[in-house]
Amino acid sequence: MSVTQREQRARDLADAAALAEACRKCAIGAQRQRNVYGEGDPCAGLMLVGEGPGETEDRLGRPFVGRAGELLNKMLAAVDLAREDVYICNVVKCRPTLGTPGGLRNRPPDPQEMANCRPFLDRQIEIIRPSVILALGAPAAKSFLGAGFQITKMRGRWYEGPAGTPLMVTFHPAYVLRQTGGEINAVKRLVWNDLKQIRSKLDEAAAGRAPVPEQASLFEG
Repeated sequence: MSVTQREQRARDLADAAALAEACRKCAIGAQRQRNVYGEGDPCAGLMLVGEGPGETEDRLGRPFVGRAGELLNKMLAAVDLAREDVYICNVVKCRPTLGTPGGLRNRPPDPQEMANCRPFLDRQIEIIRPSVILALGAPAAKSFLGAGFQITKMRGRWYEGPAGTPLMVTFHPAYVLRQTGGEINAVKRLVWNDLKQIRSKLDEAAAGRAPVPEQASLFEG
């Protein structure tokens, strides 16, 4: 990838981000603090797609920060990827919220919100042209694979994503963090298996790249 091509993709993403910033098709567009478009390498081989921004992301305008972001960074490092090597975004670019007596709470995006925001995601995929897409969590998976997708039964397999891009689904880092006792180790093992498949697929796509040694375990420390 030449410097000129990289710069052009960065400009295209900036232009697309400005359009997302101006969008107010959904009520959450008026409620948000920041539009969280996405960040990372415009020439990334791997694109990670979550469901939507949370409270911290809404405040900072960045995807996957806070505790879930820290875990995601460890997940990537476990397969020899740095955060700056990938592109990270969400299905919806504004924080979906639910009003409660205690204040606003996060919620999954609804189908109309995902439909309204889908052109922004499609444009990101079109610009970046990733070799692999990893959907994080059930809402992100359903946005690609339909409402009938069941993450506990159907994650860890390869699917055909947009433009024929290999697509895999794994658990969202926030879901991993919600587990307790022995469940958290069981879920981590499943995510680890998914990440190893991602790593292998990326290596296949990178012609001439030396194999990466397998790591011993996932997100230690």
